[in-house]
Amino acid sequence: MCERGCPFGGYFNSNSTTIPWAQRTGNLTLQPYSVVAEVLYDEKTNKAKGVLVIDAQTKKTTEYYARVIFVNAACLNTNLILLNSKSSRFPNGLGNDNGLLGHYIIFHNYRGNVNARFDGYPDKYYFGRRPTEVFIPNFRNLRKHENLGFQRGYMSYFSASRAGAEQGNFEPGIGAKYKDALSEPGPWYVSMGMQGETIPKFDNHVRLSPDQKDEWGIPQLITSVTYDDNDDKMAADFVTQGSEMLEAAGCRDISGFNNHQNPGLDIHEMGGARMGHDPRTSLLNQWNQLHACKNVFVTDGACMNSTGNQNPSLTFMALTARAATHAIEEMKKQNL
Repeated sequence: MCERGCPFGGYFNSNSTTIPWAQRTGNLTLQPYSVVAEVLYDEKTNKAKGVLVIDAQTKKTTEYYARVIFVNAACLNTNLILLNSKSSRFPNGLGNDNGLLGHYIIFHNYRGNVNARFDGYPDKYYFGRRPTEVFIPNFRNLRKHENLGFQRGYMSYFSASRAGAEQGNFEPGIGAKYKDALSEPGPWYVSMGMQGETIPKFDNHVRLSPDQKDEWGIPQLITSVTYDDNDDKMAADFVTQGSEMLEAAGCRDISGFNNHQNPGLDIHEMGGARMGHDPRTSLLNQWNQLHACKNVFVTDGACMNSTGNQNPSLTFMALTARAATHAIEEMKKQNL
């Protein structure tokens, strides 16, 4: 049910969690088919005054005004909106005085995989909404003088399942015999994957296309992001460690490999509008406000300057709650 949006509300997402809670306040207005093109900047007040929205169906444009603006369009689209928010004061994008907006894009390393076969439990099968995966916290590069040949670390996840009969899985057929083969469970298989930390690099960046636009006239985003040698060394270490774990657990026919997939074929993009105390090296301050435009907050993945190796969504939520509280306090003081 996770892929369907989790109607039970057990898996966090806006549709099943935050939107229903916001609706209960009576202060929520949902406006679908709204494409945010840019944040509008007021040269007289030196503040953002609103956003320009394009109706996805009619292409009609509308300006919406607010004292405070949170840009949380998911990491890469947040970078796009800020880069596209140009004015005389900010010709290279809102808050982009140092030219760093869109740079230091980071993500998680999913290149390592280990698969194996497990003998036993031929009379067992799973049913219902079973847990999908088990996670192993990072155990690499935890000590100061540990030298494994690569920087940072990774968490691991694994799951077990029974494959269908080989003939039913891969060969075409028809009739009762074929359907019986499909329903006959095969042996148990175990699969492992990694979620590793990537190192922020200036060259990993996004930028606006100078000539390609989407159907609403917004410049398309060029993504220039790649894995490096450190990522592949980390993946190789995971394959070794994961294979040893499965062997110790009694698995056989173990195979480990680097899938060499490209960034973007996974999840958890971060960076581009990173936080920091120094406006020369960061876009946002400690409260997630743009250094150069204090009434604009960014609290999604774009604000991160390091990934860790854990799932980051709870961190985004905590930063958002913290920034929203700060914004309310500053508004009460007439500072925003």
